[in-house]
Amino acid sequence: MLSKLLDELKSAGDLERAENFKWFFKTGKGEYGEGDRFLGITVPRLREISKKYQTLDLKDLQELLDSKIHEHRLSALMILRFKYENNEKKQNIIKFYLKNTKKINNWDLVDLSCHHILGNWMLDKDRKILYQLARSKNLWEKRIAIISTFAFIRENQFSDTIKISEILMNDKHDLIHKAVGWALREIGKKDKKTETDFLKKRYKIMPRTMLRYAIEKFSDKERKFYLSK
Repeated sequence: MLSKLLDELKSAGDLERAENFKWFFKTGKGEYGEGDRFLGITVPRLREISKKYQTLDLKDLQELLDSKIHEHRLSALMILRFKYENNEKKQNIIKFYLKNTKKINNWDLVDLSCHHILGNWMLDKDRKILYQLARSKNLWEKRIAIISTFAFIRENQFSDTIKISEILMNDKHDLIHKAVGWALREIGKKDKKTETDFLKKRYKIMPRTMLRYAIEKFSDKERKFYLSK
């Protein structure tokens, strides 16, 4: 079954798109995606293929996550999400996900998986693991921490997003600035007061990219106020 999936992914690849992906996902020397390899498959097509292989076991998914090829890892995470949503031994899936956080090593791999799996799992559970991830030295674990809270935001639970945003406030990486700003923006769609209360205390010291993302849905007048300070 795994070999059949690998063959189908290879056939779906596009060399020109794969070259473009190398630039888009920053695979150059010293960049965050350094050394990543691509087949050149769009997300909708990859999801369509992956959905047919939901019966793959965790051993097979581990092999995919261990791959140097980006779409292999993303396919594994898509299948894992399908398994989770189909109520397949959710606790085992969470353990597997947490064991592999360092293999979830680009922003799309994080964003397409963590809040659907880890965040959803923690809706009614202790969330201390997210704080541990937020304080990690690993870029992707920190992004997992904040993006997982999107599951909470959907349920009008904002406190963990706010607290993790505070932990990540002084992070140096642009991908964390964008993720925190995005999370704050999502809070603002639900409860603008909660977002503005946070911004009033922090906007003067927030990284510029984080602030721009956070106020993206504000009026021109409001954006000018925050950016002029």
